Amino acid sequence: MSDSWNLQAYLEQRIGLVDEALDRYLPADDTLPAALHKAMRYSVFAGGKRIRPILLLAACEAVGGTAEHALPAACAMEMIHSYSLIHDDLPAMDDDDFRRGQPTNHRVFGEATAILAGDALLTEAFILLSNPAFCGEHSGEACREVVHIMARNAGSRGMVGGQVVDMESEGKQIDLPTLEYIHTHKTGALILAALEIGAIIGGATAEQRHALCRYGEAIGLAFQVADDILDIVADQTELGKDIGSDAARGKATYPAFLGLDGARQRARELKEIALKALAPFDDGSRPLREIAGFIVERTF
Repeated sequence: MSDSWNLQAYLEQRIGLVDEALDRYLPADDTLPAALHKAMRYSVFAGGKRIRPILLLAACEAVGGTAEHALPAACAMEMIHSYSLIHDDLPAMDDDDFRRGQPTNHRVFGEATAILAGDALLTEAFILLSNPAFCGEHSGEACREVVHIMARNAGSRGMVGGQVVDMESEGKQIDLPTLEYIHTHKTGALILAALEIGAIIGGATAEQRHALCRYGEAIGLAFQVADDILDIVADQTELGKDIGSDAARGKATYPAFLGLDGARQRARELKEIALKALAPFDDGSRPLREIAGFIVERTF
């Protein structure tokens, strides 16, 4: 890649690529039941950085694969992420009014439809991953492994499990290992899955896959440390969601444990771990390197 390479241009191009594919894969909003499909599309297309699908595409390309072959998996990842945000915002959980600068799904469509929209997005992701058109492009073993990793990291051993421990810990004194469990599961699990799935689709060697998983573990935790910091220091209009809500609900965060400076230092350390994991790769891993910096530097 040349020195003229620009991260913002890269992210915008990839967001456009993912959004175009999501529009193709999701049912149209006038398809019955229209209210449900409108609610699904409302949250999926409410904006967002598309970090997880972009990481999946970048991992695939870093090992010599093509983004086109990884797009269905990238879109499935974003559907699962969007479903998790719909449910996370519900009154039974975080009871948030804004997400990505817009009213949350249940504020617009009602709680029942929001719950079902999340359920439908989760199911739609696996419809996409099990589609013969996607599986036909990859070996049966690779396709099965992609589905397994996506399901494992989204479920009770991953994102959902982290959410439960997060809720159980509200208002309680917990230790740092418990906080890391919450973050590595609630947030980090899908980010790790994105890197591992991208590696599989791209045909990574065992060594490449292991390196990308180490990168994913570090950057997944760094992402949540950054979110903890932003919940304190960011402007609500700039961030696009409720701020200060972690402290209001008595959630344990890295700034609460380490202070703001300590949390920022931890984010820097995680970035360095992520970059070190990419040492065996050539310049094709530049997007992954730049994204690591982007995730951490947004806290300053």
